[in-house]
Amino acid sequence: MIRYPAVAGSFYSQDKTQLRSDIEDFVNKDAEKHTVLGIVSPHAGYIYSGRVAGNLYSKIEIPDTVIILSPNHTGVGATYSIWPGGSWRTPLGDVTVDEEVVNELLHVCNLIEKDKEAHLDEYAAEVQIPFIQYFKPSVKIVVMVISSRNITDLKNIGKNLSQVLNKIRPDALVVASSDMTHHETQTSANRKDKIAIAEILALDEDKLYSKVHEMRITMCGIYPTVIMLVCSKERGAKKAELVRYETSGDITGDYDQVVGYAGIMVI
Repeated sequence: MIRYPAVAGSFYSQDKTQLRSDIEDFVNKDAEKHTVLGIVSPHAGYIYSGRVAGNLYSKIEIPDTVIILSPNHTGVGATYSIWPGGSWRTPLGDVTVDEEVVNELLHVCNLIEKDKEAHLDEYAAEVQIPFIQYFKPSVKIVVMVISSRNITDLKNIGKNLSQVLNKIRPDALVVASSDMTHHETQTSANRKDKIAIAEILALDEDKLYSKVHEMRITMCGIYPTVIMLVCSKERGAKKAELVRYETSGDITGDYDQVVGYAGIMVI
């Protein structure tokens, strides 16, 4: 079973050589590497968010297994959808699904379902994979798409995920794929994103959840981020660090309608 790329040729190059060259333009090969429990990484087209993602992944010692948590932009599929097995294909090659983790998660958490439909056209997890492959070609992945805002369920999944990882993949990295504020002025996006980022840095998923909703911060990966934070704290996380923040306006020069991008690591 192969999950074929949905946005190669639009969000990033479908040519292997060009894609590798583009990634090399975004990464910092001299960055100090860290062992990291979780991250928040953007998922826009590489021309917009590639520099933030590249700077972030440059600082991470990529482990053998990476869990990617994605929001659901398409509205299809199960509420908590996990890709069942096989591999994901990108122009850089195929990445194998860690089916042992998939099956263990399904065993301990009855909220999660095997489902392909939510993944077929969803790009938020897909765009993470070439960066991960670049640094760790042999990596295995587990991909989940999240479409519920139920805070109790999200926390339970985070705890269940930590239970599985502590048991069989203690070195795994959990990626919350998220952009920040969407289609507001640079000033508004900077103000709102600063508030959301502060709660992530404080490792406070409850305040992040409440402030995003109360202030109408259009952070599309809020629910994956809640899961990642809960999971990371259950695994012993002590702090978080903002690696880079930019908006699309910093790339295009158009500051009237921007999207924010944050690269954050939880250690």
